[in-house]
Amino acid sequence: MSLTPPPEHPPPPSITEERRPLEEVLYEVKKVIVGQDLLLEQLLVALLARGHVLVEGVPGLAKTLAIKSLAESIGGEFQRIQFTPDLVPADLTGTRIYNQKTGEFQTSLGPVFTNLLLADEINRAPAKVQSALLEVMQERQVTIGRETHAVPSPFLVLATQNPIESEGTYPLPEAQLDRFMMKVLVDYPTPTEEFVIVERMTSSVEAIRQVITTAELETLQAAADAVYVDPAIIEYAVKVVGATRNPSTIGQEHLARYVTHGASPRASINLVLTAKALALVRGRNYALPQDVKDLALDVLRHRVVLSYDALAESIESDRVIGQILHSVPLPDVAIGETAATHPTPSTSTPAPPPAP
Repeated sequence: MSLTPPPEHPPPPSITEERRPLEEVLYEVKKVIVGQDLLLEQLLVALLARGHVLVEGVPGLAKTLAIKSLAESIGGEFQRIQFTPDLVPADLTGTRIYNQKTGEFQTSLGPVFTNLLLADEINRAPAKVQSALLEVMQERQVTIGRETHAVPSPFLVLATQNPIESEGTYPLPEAQLDRFMMKVLVDYPTPTEEFVIVERMTSSVEAIRQVITTAELETLQAAADAVYVDPAIIEYAVKVVGATRNPSTIGQEHLARYVTHGASPRASINLVLTAKALALVRGRNYALPQDVKDLALDVLRHRVVLSYDALAESIESDRVIGQILHSVPLPDVAIGETAATHPTPSTSTPAPPPAP
C-alpha cells in the first residue's frame, strides 16, 4: 500500500528552529554517560511520548546516573525510591498525618510527586507496593483518603530490575508490566567505552547544565503529538501486534506453541506513539515504518507471555518477536514532499540492532 500524506503538513516548531533542544539534552547527558546511546534515545522517546520505561540490566551500568543526568538537563525534579520487601504503599504515595496542634489530618505527599521517578529494583517489593504505582503511572494521579492529587507534568517512571537474582524478588504482574511503554535491556559497555568510563569517573566529572525547562519539554511533547503517521504505518503496527496473538496470520504457525498470550491493543497504541516520538528525536515531522520496527522489541518484549514449551527450550520473547518482524513486510509509504523538505539528520542516534 502506498499512501501520500497531505501536501500541507506544517512541521513542529522545534524542528524548524535553529536551536535543537533534543540534541542539546543528549549532549549534556553524554558529558557523564559513556555509550548507552540506545538507552538515552529511548528515555527521550519515553519523555516525548509520556510513557514509562522498565530497564533490565546488571548493577553498575549507569542506569541511575542516566536518569539523574537527564533530570538535571531538563531542570526537572528527581526522586529515587529503593524498593525493599518492607516497603509499604504509603512510602511511595504519601499518607494522612494527624496534627495535634490543629486537631486535623494533613496530607503528606510521597516521593512519586516528581518529574522523573527512579523505582530502583522494583521487583524487590511485594505486589501490594507495586500496585501502588498502577494509578500514578496510568492516571498520573494519587488518591490518598478521599482526596485525589495530580502529579507534576512531565512525569516519567524509570524502573530497574536485576535479571541475575531471583531470591527475595517478586515478579511484576502482567497488569503492571503493561503499564510500561517500553522494556529496555542494558548490556555491558565495549572495552573502548569502559576505558573512557574509568578515565572519566576517576577524575573530575563535568557538571551538567540545564538546557531546557519542563515547559519547553511539554512543548516538545505537543510537537511529538503533531508528527504525521501514515495509515499504512498504523496498519503495520496493528498487524505486528496481531501476529503475537495469532502467528498463523503471517504464516508462522509454529510460533503458536511458544506464546500463551499475545500483546494487548495498548501495544499497538504505544508502537505508534513511540514511532512519532522517535521521528522527532531523529529530526523528522513524519514517522517511517522503520521507526515502528526499531522500537518493536522494546514495546513488545514484556507484553508477550511465553508458554512452558518456550521456557523449556530456552526461547526468549525477543526471538519470537524477531521472527514476527521478519515475516511482516514493511509497508511502502510514499512520503512525498515531506521527506524532501525534512530529511533524516545524519547525526541521529543509532537504531536498535536488527531482530534475530
